[in-house]
Amino acid sequence: MASADLKEELTCSICLSIYTDPVTLSCGHNFCRGCIEIVLGTQEKCACYTCPECRENFSNRPRLQRNLKLHNIVATILLSQKDQNNMGIFCTYCVHSPVPAAKSCMLCEASLCDAHLKVHSKSEEHVLTEPTTSWGNRKCSKHKKLLEYYCTEDAACICVSCSLAGEHRGHQVELLNEASEKKKKKLRNVLQKLTTKREKTEKRVQSLQEHRRGVQEKAAGVTERLTALIRDIRKQLEDLEKRVLSDITRQQEQVLLPISDLIQQLEKEKDELTRKICHIEELCNMTDSLTVLQEQESHRDDFCGAEKGDHEVTQRGDKQVPAGGDLDEGLISETLYRGLADIVTDVKKGLYEQVTSDIILDINTAHINAIVSGDQKTVSYTDIDQQRPDTPERFTKYVQVLSTRSFSSGQHYWDVKTSHSGHWCVGVCYPSIVRTGDNSGIGDNDKSWCVDCGHFLLHNTIETSIDPPLSCDRVRILLDYEAGRLSFYELCDPIRHLHTYTETFTEPLHAAFYVFNAWVRVMS
Repeated sequence: MASADLKEELTCSICLSIYTDPVTLSCGHNFCRGCIEIVLGTQEKCACYTCPECRENFSNRPRLQRNLKLHNIVATILLSQKDQNNMGIFCTYCVHSPVPAAKSCMLCEASLCDAHLKVHSKSEEHVLTEPTTSWGNRKCSKHKKLLEYYCTEDAACICVSCSLAGEHRGHQVELLNEASEKKKKKLRNVLQKLTTKREKTEKRVQSLQEHRRGVQEKAAGVTERLTALIRDIRKQLEDLEKRVLSDITRQQEQVLLPISDLIQQLEKEKDELTRKICHIEELCNMTDSLTVLQEQESHRDDFCGAEKGDHEVTQRGDKQVPAGGDLDEGLISETLYRGLADIVTDVKKGLYEQVTSDIILDINTAHINAIVSGDQKTVSYTDIDQQRPDTPERFTKYVQVLSTRSFSSGQHYWDVKTSHSGHWCVGVCYPSIVRTGDNSGIGDNDKSWCVDCGHFLLHNTIETSIDPPLSCDRVRILLDYEAGRLSFYELCDPIRHLHTYTETFTEPLHAAFYVFNAWVRVMS
């Protein structure tokens, strides 16, 4: 009984359970922090604060002081109670051998097995519950009576004496079952909301996980494709290197062969000249005049050749050197350039399904103040009316022009160079875009998308800022029609991604251009 009395002293008078984080009011009474905060929150509406135990009034909301010693005692009791619960609850009357209890009687404060339960009193005051040892939790700590009611004003479980003559007299009270059902109803509503929120969160998590897997799979695919592409580029570069080096070797052989032949011929002539020089030097050193004169007659050809000098020999040798006897570096550079150009073309085909460098402007759509260049690659603004016929395809409000070509499938990209001054827009649009009126501008409707003068992107009048603005004059537009992706890039160093629109395209798309005191050009 001492243990039971101790537990009663450690029971919160509001929730009738052992204290959870006990706090003390200035009047000295203790409560669970959560319980007293609920009560004080309810009393805050009438700005009148009272202690649920002694009904002492407070002019201001009382400060809650944590009771550390009581907190430690409660922790010890709970640990002991946990150990007892793990051992099980047995019948109070089976003293010779422990028998598991089936019910507990709140009035008798005893637990009963099935056999003792059959002979137990069936009167209403003998309230049976699930097996328990916490008798104090179900009785009023003041009147020692069963808790049968719930005070809605003080949020506390009370006995009949508390309701009729105690501090809860005159308060709105409910039967425990009714109050419990109401609370359960609120809890079910909260549970339903939390369940719904959890389901949405789970779906969101699943969606993100699927997206993550998709990104990982796509990254793996792109990595594999680009690795193969780079491997192929490396192979083509190696082949190009071999081809260029082979051309250099071939040219070298072509240039050096006649030079080698000429050197060999001149070496022979040099040897012959050396022989003649030695012979003449011998004659010059002789003292016998007869011998010198006779030798001159026998070697007249040597003397004649020497008198003519080497001018004839040199001239004859020079005529054998081929004109332009040097490496043709221009031809080598051209071979290298064409080889690299072929590799770049192959790379583009590997990255994109089509390379759309053949975009030309449709004069039939051009505004009367738009000048279209002869190659139909550049559009610029002019104040002079170009005297074009009025057709349904022509823009009449804004100085705009579309491409002749449209895209309804595949991947495509094109590069555009812009002027540094004036106002320009580059993008795409559906052919159904209106050609007259204020909403016919590129980006001013739901049928067009564009970069507007390098400061923001525009679609359906919604602006997306570019921060920082463009720093160079080249823009790339990349379209993946089936994937519904339209991306804009700034072709600076390094290339900068500006924005990607994700749409479900419903019509073919044309390249679209707008200029005012400016110009733009499609780059080949």
